[in-house]
Amino acid sequence: MSTTELDAAGVTDPALRDAYTRCRALNAAHGRTYFLATRLLAPAQRPAIHALYGFARMADDVVDDPEADATPPAVAARLEEVRARMRRGLAGTDPRALVAEGEPVVAALADTVARYGIDHRHLEDFMDSMAMDLTVTDYPTFDDLARYVHGSAAVIGLQVLPVLGTVVPREEAAPYAADLGVAFQVTNFLRDVGEDLDRGRVYLPRDELAAFGVDRDLLEHGRATGRTDPRVRRALAHLVARTRAVYRRAERGIALLHPVSRPCVRTAHVLYGGILDEIVAADYDVLRTRVAVGNGRRAAVALPRLAHAVGARWRHRASA
Repeated sequence: MSTTELDAAGVTDPALRDAYTRCRALNAAHGRTYFLATRLLAPAQRPAIHALYGFARMADDVVDDPEADATPPAVAARLEEVRARMRRGLAGTDPRALVAEGEPVVAALADTVARYGIDHRHLEDFMDSMAMDLTVTDYPTFDDLARYVHGSAAVIGLQVLPVLGTVVPREEAAPYAADLGVAFQVTNFLRDVGEDLDRGRVYLPRDELAAFGVDRDLLEHGRATGRTDPRVRRALAHLVARTRAVYRRAERGIALLHPVSRPCVRTAHVLYGGILDEIVAADYDVLRTRVAVGNGRRAAVALPRLAHAVGARWRHRASA
């Protein structure tokens, strides 16, 4: 991580600086769209966002990328170890001690949570959803999915909201931040149908699929043959349209954020929404391939907003 970001954030301890740098590396390696958007934040905000991402990635990897010979009970035990380490950090353990014990991500998380007063409940809810992935393989309805999505996505928006800042009381902006997290997550579900099937999971509600004559067997057949049934295409088109409505609802909250943060969030909103465009452009062929927003579009979206972000920072400094 650049010393400019750490200096701007007031992170002076060498051990903590190393911890935040580790989180930034995780974000850069695994969250391309998310990482690009964070570049539009003020330097002082970026380390906290990287820390929150780094911890989420660490927990998610326990569930989605376990060791080849790991049994389900072993994976569950490892996830609970992550929760215990998280709780120890949030309880006030000196972050420098955590770094010395080989816990740089937890150290950066604990420091960020303390700096911004982030509600510990959001972290607990996140861990609850990660645990659900170990036992729940599909969801009958959107209502059933809601509990999972709250912990896996909505609370991510609520975690980052204190870092982004608002021009209204935080509780007024919170529902929109949660909606944006949900929109991002459901977009991932639609993009990753094939990969999730390989893990034995279906995140698209059964009743929504059944309305179009789709079930798990049909999805698995498409994954095995590389052919997407017309019924699957129709179901996915319906779910894409439903997800776009969540994006539209969440967009109203961008104006409630601190001006310095708006270019970043709007960029993430557009780029993640662009994944839905790519799904449509691929004729909903998500069982065989994993669509992505190309680098050209990323640049076309991000570069104009970079100018807005720089301008917002200067205006904020001038008015301070």
